[in-house]
Amino acid sequence: MHLLDRELIRSYLKSYLICLVSLLSLYIVIDLFTNIDDFADRHQGLLPVLKHIGVHYTYRSSYIFDKLCEAIVLLAAMFTVAWMQRNNELVPLLSAGVSTRRIILPVLGCACFMLTLAVLNQELIIPRIADRLLRGRDDPAGEKPLPVHGKFDRNGVHFNGSTATRKGLAVHDFTVVVPDKFTGTMLRLEAPQAIFTPLAGRSGRWELTDTTTYPPRTEDNSDHEAWDTKVVETIDTVEKGRKGRYYVYTQDVDFETLTRESTTWFQRVSTWKLYNELENSDSPKLTPMAVLFHQRLTRPIMGVLLVFLGLSVILRDQNRNVIISSGLCLVLCAVFFAAQYTCKMLGDNDMLLPALAAWLPVIAFGPFGWVLFDAVHT
Repeated sequence: MHLLDRELIRSYLKSYLICLVSLLSLYIVIDLFTNIDDFADRHQGLLPVLKHIGVHYTYRSSYIFDKLCEAIVLLAAMFTVAWMQRNNELVPLLSAGVSTRRIILPVLGCACFMLTLAVLNQELIIPRIADRLLRGRDDPAGEKPLPVHGKFDRNGVHFNGSTATRKGLAVHDFTVVVPDKFTGTMLRLEAPQAIFTPLAGRSGRWELTDTTTYPPRTEDNSDHEAWDTKVVETIDTVEKGRKGRYYVYTQDVDFETLTRESTTWFQRVSTWKLYNELENSDSPKLTPMAVLFHQRLTRPIMGVLLVFLGLSVILRDQNRNVIISSGLCLVLCAVFFAAQYTCKMLGDNDMLLPALAAWLPVIAFGPFGWVLFDAVHT
């Protein structure tokens, strides 16, 4: 690595950090002052409010970064190259026989590395903090009631409830219907409350307390040894009553599955889980999920392509004013994202096939970007 490469890498990282902090700060300040009442109404005193704000935006920053990462990578590359042009650092290098493509090679390498960090954030960090991201500004402890939607798991067991709270992963007025292939008869369990516990090796289990069983438990049918313990397990019963404590195991229906109602919930899951959801025919809104899945595959390509397009516009005419070149680069960036968003909307509304909606921007801008980059003076 030459001295020039190290200097460009430092310049790029400095530009990247400035752009990242500036855009994150801008978003946080605007969002904070727009929704300051939601933070202040939940606490008494300045310190609790500041703690709530800090925790909320600490988690939220990861999601904001996911949405802005490509733009930040482009802006950092653009500012690095534009600053070199402004200081007339390219002319001596070109006169010494160093090609333009060789000069910007460290910038391209740094851009690809930062795009890799964006993918890692998307696949590893956001799914782990999805629960915190779904909490509203006015619900820091997760105590706000949530609606519950009935779901079937792969075994045919149906889960339902009335309301739920994220604190403790509790569902109220919980109902489970187990097919007769597991218990010998159609079994219905009703409990005032059920708590979900994630388990290693399976999705998790629901703990039902004060449970009423249908058909009712009596001395004549109290023997539950025929129950498949992979689905239902008796923990505690009442000798002269019908109520008891049970575990119901599931591979698909966790707390998040029962309580999600937004059409964008799948944006916060990993690509592998998104693929598994697409395999489940019971999942609603399959078309937007399929579009997002293919966009996850094309995202690294789109990010690299965007950087190539932006640098090509700046370097195509090195005699052009730097401000004009930067402005043209931003216009091209806006057109790029507008085309990507349009294809996504067409795919979500079944006007384009999901795979085509994701790959069409690559097909459209790929040759154009290659032509622009090939036309850069070397």
